[in-house]
Amino acid sequence: MTRYYVYLIKQKSVYTMKKINYIYLLLMTMALGACAQNSKNEQKQANNFPMKKTEQEWKAALTAEQYNILREKGTERAFTGKYWDNHEKGKYYCAACHQELFDSNTKFESGSGWPSFYQPLKDEAVVVGKDNSLGMERDEVVCSRCGGHLGHVFPDGPKPTGLRYCMNSAAMEFKKADK
Repeated sequence: MTRYYVYLIKQKSVYTMKKINYIYLLLMTMALGACAQNSKNEQKQANNFPMKKTEQEWKAALTAEQYNILREKGTERAFTGKYWDNHEKGKYYCAACHQELFDSNTKFESGSGWPSFYQPLKDEAVVVGKDNSLGMERDEVVCSRCGGHLGHVFPDGPKPTGLRYCMNSAAMEFKKADK
């Protein structure tokens, strides 16, 4: 009788493992399908910006680092960009299309190693969308004129907005204010 119970337990374990494997396979298929859908939507949205250039034109106009960040959604390493520790007064512009993005009056020390602002110069200057890359969900910030990737926005900034626009230095240019 003991052998019979051992046999039943083994059979139940095999059945349970098969069931778990099928569920895992189903979930992975759904996840991959969702990722593919997001990629299609992002590509579709990327073509809806007023400034349009071919990839060859962008490569000719931008440095290799700027192209990687603005067009391929790369990120510079923390504490390496030229504006993370900039304390001069002025405005920050998109490095690709020169649209005004941020004012130095809204820049703050976030400790992140990237230039951080609590709000854009104008709400219309940037577009915020979902970024599900690298296995996490974040809010991506792009230039509203050319669609260039600028960085991400997080809900841990100072008052009055409570937001932290964490930008890549290479995605921006700084113009010092006239005295």
